[in-house]
Amino acid sequence: MGRGATAFLLFALACSRSPEGPSPRTGTEDGRATPAPTEAADQPAPASPKVDPRLVQVPAELGKGIELAKVLEGLERPVGLERAPGDRDRMFVVEQVGRIRIARPSQNWALDSQPFYDIRGKVSRANEQGLLGLAFHPQFANNRKLYIDYTDRRGTTMVIEYRTDASGNKVDMSSARTVLRLGQPYSNHNGGDLEFGPDGKLYVGTGDGGAAGDPHGAGQNRKNLLGKMLRIDVDQPVAKPEVVAIGLRNPWRYTFDPK
Repeated sequence: MGRGATAFLLFALACSRSPEGPSPRTGTEDGRATPAPTEAADQPAPASPKVDPRLVQVPAELGKGIELAKVLEGLERPVGLERAPGDRDRMFVVEQVGRIRIARPSQNWALDSQPFYDIRGKVSRANEQGLLGLAFHPQFANNRKLYIDYTDRRGTTMVIEYRTDASGNKVDMSSARTVLRLGQPYSNHNGGDLEFGPDGKLYVGTGDGGAAGDPHGAGQNRKNLLGKMLRIDVDQPVAKPEVVAIGLRNPWRYTFDPK
């Protein structure tokens, strides 16, 4: 990791490998995304392993006092639930189809009638594409800035900075600033999570571009931003991504060790 890098935990991801095959290349920003073959078609389904049931039993004491309760319904492909710094009254529900809605836990989880953000006509919904990530600036209460990761109609990954309007209940679409534009050769392994680290910088996880087995060798190609963990100082006039980890297959969700 580079100077000043902060340790982070990556959940449910594996390393990409550089196969013997096509030379590494990056999907162009203006090129159309190529449909991705499913991994199930590339490889035979593994046989179900025999598992000793004693190894998967949950001790009774761990379940005491824990119950499941439905709090929201009527959502369309929800993939994220976020809270803005210092905001105790609202939860922001990210829907993969291209919409963010506000839920209010203190009001029996009522959903606002108007969406906080809606670009359903501008996102690609194929496979693992769509609206994938949301992060609020650490100083959101003062600057009203937030960051969104989505794939546009051509399959290109877009990371956009916005501000809310004066009410704080809707994104001001005219405030858009492009932080990152990254071409994708396939429609899966697009990453999509956004998180601010303790260093105040935005961390962007990019998948290796898709298909199966990283056919373009993006994960190990240091000149390619696919298959990487990027760190961006969004408070600078020009946002320049810094690579802090390579070889990531599809960092879908991650978080930081609070210590």
